[in-house]
Amino acid sequence: MFMGYSLGELGSIFAMQAFAGLILFSVFVLMSLGLAIIFGQMGVINMAHGEFMILGAYMTYLTSQLFQAYAPGLYGIYFFVAMAVAFVVSGGLGMLVEWGLIRFLYKRPLDTLLATWGLSLIMQQAFRSIFGAREVGVELPEWMMGSLAVTDTIEVQINGLFVMGLTTLIAVAVYLLMFRSRWGLQVRAVVLNRTMAGAVGISTERVDRMTFGIGCGIAGVAGSAFTMIGSTGPTAGQLYIVDTFLVVVFGGAASLAGTIASAFTISQAQSTMEFFMSGSMAKVLTLLVVVGILMLRPEGLFVLKVRR
Repeated sequence: MFMGYSLGELGSIFAMQAFAGLILFSVFVLMSLGLAIIFGQMGVINMAHGEFMILGAYMTYLTSQLFQAYAPGLYGIYFFVAMAVAFVVSGGLGMLVEWGLIRFLYKRPLDTLLATWGLSLIMQQAFRSIFGAREVGVELPEWMMGSLAVTDTIEVQINGLFVMGLTTLIAVAVYLLMFRSRWGLQVRAVVLNRTMAGAVGISTERVDRMTFGIGCGIAGVAGSAFTMIGSTGPTAGQLYIVDTFLVVVFGGAASLAGTIASAFTISQAQSTMEFFMSGSMAKVLTLLVVVGILMLRPEGLFVLKVRR
């Protein structure tokens, strides 16, 4: 696989592919953070999580179209507005879904799997009916175009650095929300003992709804980042849902550090192997390695130690 390349060329290739995987890593982290909150904290298997990401991508597309049509001079800041719109719309729909569907299925994970899978099909058809079956793309503002030369042979994409910084900020915000805020304390109390949490005055229904909404909202922000690496279509979310579940399980459910470490490992492995072989073979090898590690460590890379 490495035949025909010198050591210097291999070093440049690995560095370039590592930087190229930054946006993929960012999408994985944002998707996985939302799913880790929903799956790790609530035990809900949300098969429609990819569709919430695509909803955020479509909101980004609509926002870019509105800026191009009515405020072309402000197009350089459209992405910041689009992220806020994607978070609010995806999070709001997530809260509505929790109220109308998910709250009746707690402690029934297989039922949540089937229900959210049906929801994903409904959302796909809704996207197809509203936006059409053809894929749509977003034009990046000028300041996101181009790359920075690190060396004579290595360049870094500016949009990759931007999304990486955005992902870092969101990961820090999620950490502060979950482990340094009163609401995060309530979430962890509900996870550990729902009955006792309700007995001391915590509104468990409100915590569940907000948790599901925030998880879906973060998926919407992931959709905004997704518009930088690919076009948006009704079924594009299904391409990432398996990888996202893989990241969450491999890193350890409910572990923020495990989610980030797992997303980085899987995204960089896929990005590098895709240079030397086909994309499908890269995914197969990545899956085999992850499955092998999970057979030796089924709880994932990081485990939360809880006193029983």
